[in-house]
Amino acid sequence: MGTTAGTQRWRCRVCGASSTRRRPDGARRQQLRRFLIWLTGKSTQAEAGGGTGRSFRHETAWCWHLRPRMPVTGEIHDAVLVDGIRIGSWCLLIALSSTGRVISWQWSAGESTAAWEALFDQVPPPKVIVTDGGTGIRSALARAWPDTAVQRCIFHLQMNVTRELTRNPRLKAGRALRQIAMRLSSVHDVDAAIEWRLMLEAWWQQFGHLTKERTLYDNGQFGFTHHRLRKAWGVLHRAAEAGHEFTFLEHGNPHTTSPLEGGVNAQIRHLLRHHRGMTIEHRRRAVEWFLLLKEVPIESAHEYADPPASPQPRPVAEKPDGPALYDTSLDAGERLWLRSGWAGHK
Repeated sequence: MGTTAGTQRWRCRVCGASSTRRRPDGARRQQLRRFLIWLTGKSTQAEAGGGTGRSFRHETAWCWHLRPRMPVTGEIHDAVLVDGIRIGSWCLLIALSSTGRVISWQWSAGESTAAWEALFDQVPPPKVIVTDGGTGIRSALARAWPDTAVQRCIFHLQMNVTRELTRNPRLKAGRALRQIAMRLSSVHDVDAAIEWRLMLEAWWQQFGHLTKERTLYDNGQFGFTHHRLRKAWGVLHRAAEAGHEFTFLEHGNPHTTSPLEGGVNAQIRHLLRHHRGMTIEHRRRAVEWFLLLKEVPIESAHEYADPPASPQPRPVAEKPDGPALYDTSLDAGERLWLRSGWAGHK
């Protein structure tokens, strides 16, 4: 079936479903282009629109209702970096390839298992995933990408240990454990990885008993005496037992999420600071356009923008003919309007 002027046929690359949507005309494309130049650049609204800021906002108000979508290519990547960033009350999960390409994103209330699964469902399983080991991601990986190797971000491992022990630990065991964590950055071959594992095992033989000591607290309950030391040891021990700290030696993948957290996420924060004061929905659209334009030329941006779905009319419930048998409305028969006391005197 053919299409009329001003419309185009669109077919989903995932499910194969097709639909017809209205294609922006030349004037609207120019408005969208000026809108995106202002949104992702440093020019003012008057400079981007060539007139006043009020006229620019009036002409481009419809652009806020477009929903950008990342093109689905089906490409299988050797390594995928994932991380989350907080934007207001929302959490944005981003998947980035090892070559620096934005693959997909997913909005959620937090880094839950369901949110990570929704992100993974948009991307073919890679050989390696690089993650900071946030909450919910382990179970999501077991369900969505069970055959994908895991690389824990070395920088986040070191930060997690430092958060528990501080930069200047009081105990000798804490200073030795933090030094072992910092030496993760100097591991570049298999021999150095084996040496690091032996150091971690030697620490356990010397100081492991401290992680089991218990103390009677003032509330009458027993707890671990050195609970922060125990937590720091657990961070390194779990990663070592799972074999997630040196995956890069076998697959050659990045060993940190810095290209994502220090690159894309930092640029998103800068974009939102430049446009501070926007509503949460406008911030979400701005971030989505920013991510899309990293992969799509601005001249083709209109091809990857979906119009808002038209609201469906709500069905009108038929009212019963007779009186209600039971509800919460007031009834004169309940004598609720009869006043007593001085208010009822004539």
